[in-house]
Amino acid sequence: MPPDHTTAAPGIGIAVTGVVALWLLRLLTAAGLGVDAYVHADLAPTYDFSGQGISQGQLFRIEAAAAALAALLLIAFGTRRLVWLFALLVAAAGVAAVLLYRYVDVGALGPLRNMYEPVWYPEKNLSLIAEAAATALAACGLLLAHRQHQHPDTEARRGG
Repeated sequence: MPPDHTTAAPGIGIAVTGVVALWLLRLLTAAGLGVDAYVHADLAPTYDFSGQGISQGQLFRIEAAAAALAALLLIAFGTRRLVWLFALLVAAAGVAAVLLYRYVDVGALGPLRNMYEPVWYPEKNLSLIAEAAATALAACGLLLAHRQHQHPDTEARRGG
């Protein structure tokens, strides 16, 4: 009597669906982080100043580098929960920073000058939308990667 493979088929289908979903999340999240990186790198020279302390331009370059790194790590190692957590933190920090300095006059903080900017403009809007989308997508990716890590039997059945 031939072996019954009907019980393995649903698990394999779920595993394939999970892999496809995770890849889609990886690509979309990386795209959002890529937009974030581009906008911050493009705006950085506008926010440079001479003098002591950390300029907003320098912070923009750090954000651009962190977002680009997160995007690359997602593409290369997007099955790892730590990579998703890093992407989530980078994107969420971007959202928090733009909203904080748009709506709250925090003032100078240590070596940081006052970055209060109570206006919206196209690149700022684009950055916020990309960061918010990347935050939501990274949260979903983290949950899916965690779920796949918790159920390695489906990974083993599909040969991964």
